[in-house]
Amino acid sequence: MKRNPIILAFIFISIIGMLAACSQSGEIEEIDGQKQITIGYFPNLTHIATMVALENDYFDEAFDGDVDYQTQIVTNGGLFMEAMATSDIDVGTVGPGPLLNFYVKDPHYHILSGAVNGGAVLAVNGESGIKDLADLDGKNVAIPVIGSTQDVMLRKALEEVDLKPESNGGTVELFAADPADTTTLFAQDSVDAAATQEPWGYVLETQVNGELLLDWESFAWGKDSTNTVVAATEAFSNDEELAASYLSAHEKAVQFVKDNPEESQDLVVQHLRDLTGQEVNKDELEAAFNRLEVTTDVNEEVIQEMADISEEAEYIPSNDIDGLVDLSILEEVLQ
Repeated sequence: MKRNPIILAFIFISIIGMLAACSQSGEIEEIDGQKQITIGYFPNLTHIATMVALENDYFDEAFDGDVDYQTQIVTNGGLFMEAMATSDIDVGTVGPGPLLNFYVKDPHYHILSGAVNGGAVLAVNGESGIKDLADLDGKNVAIPVIGSTQDVMLRKALEEVDLKPESNGGTVELFAADPADTTTLFAQDSVDAAATQEPWGYVLETQVNGELLLDWESFAWGKDSTNTVVAATEAFSNDEELAASYLSAHEKAVQFVKDNPEESQDLVVQHLRDLTGQEVNKDELEAAFNRLEVTTDVNEEVIQEMADISEEAEYIPSNDIDGLVDLSILEEVLQ
């Protein structure tokens, strides 16, 4: 059964409001002289820096016994931000779309660094007859979740051909679905296209009748599309020593991935195998890796434009995200 995107958006925004209302800046908890934190991330390649930092013990080295940290896996940005709003996650990697949605309601979160640019594509069902963006008129497109980074990227792409989602008076239906489910949706001809992150674009191409309409270099902002960032609560950010330790491990992981792409992919395979007990398709991983750029850079103009689009979509009441991006600690670490 299809889910009404307008209802989903209403529920999502309502949750943001309720969680923001109970969010507190607070302080990082300490037990027996050790700071207690939880690092959140997704089990997919756009979070490769976090996985490499964990596999190479970079966080252990950076925290040097002063921090007791745990990890929490989530599958979408909405769940990540809900966990952050309830202090179940202190820092980690997430897409900027959900983060800015929460920030507008409660400015107690910050982007401390970039993590991945690109890594998202617009794929179409080979049976849909879609040959260019204008052909999305009257079609339905899968997105990971309402308000997600891929949702915003799709809206950016639709603007180029004067199309809008149905929820904003247009003709394109948005269909919220877990990226892992898009393969089934394509096979059943239940959706015409998908704005998704890698490796799911490659999976759609190779396992079902999927074709890339826009690759990672041409979808939305292309290589400048900030797909994944390091996000933190205000309490975490205010502890500059703690934040600097985390970012030093993150930067070290980013550099390792750049210098050792094949070994980094092997680490991801091992990490995901340990998490899920399942083998990762190495071809899928390699193809996905070639469709993203690991970086600490943050394109603030893109983040602002994402906020503009989210406001127009009525996901947020304002596009004022002044203070969301704070790279001051990263700059000190890089120096």
